[in-house]
Amino acid sequence: MRLSTKGRYAVMAMADLASHGGIGPVSLAEIADRQEISLSYLEQLFGKLRRAGQVKSVRGPGGGYMLAFPADQTRIADIVLAVDEPIRATRCRPGSPLGCRGDKGRCLTHDLWEELGNHIYLFLSAVTLAHVVERRVLGMSRLTRREPAIQIPGGNGGHAGEEPEAPVRPGGIADVVLTP
Repeated sequence: MRLSTKGRYAVMAMADLASHGGIGPVSLAEIADRQEISLSYLEQLFGKLRRAGQVKSVRGPGGGYMLAFPADQTRIADIVLAVDEPIRATRCRPGSPLGCRGDKGRCLTHDLWEELGNHIYLFLSAVTLAHVVERRVLGMSRLTRREPAIQIPGGNGGHAGEEPEAPVRPGGIADVVLTP
């Protein structure tokens, strides 16, 4: 799955707005300069963000944009969806009984990719602009890697009386576990 520039730039611009908008409106030109995003592209994105109720615009001298909600109440998923960026990992249309294959059937791995899309949406729904701006995103998925014990041929995993902590697949890759 790949998030397009539309979704990425919208999140970057909103994070910039959250970090620089504490004292008043922020102009798109300032955001464009700091984030190295085309001003005309930002204007398109902020039109969508405004229509979705994610930002408020202030006209006139000293005008610009402000967050419609505090950063800790602005979810990343809402920003991505506001700019018409689907959060999915399948080629199929979400909720459609038709698949992406030529015979309109679903491929063998459809459920895997659909569930991945669901997890991405849930993750982005749990992350707010405040998390991003305060650099508190790493570790939020609670993704942990258990290192395997040393494998000794004919041994019991390298530790006396203990089993290896994680099965090791061919190539030495350890299991990755998502904890609830």
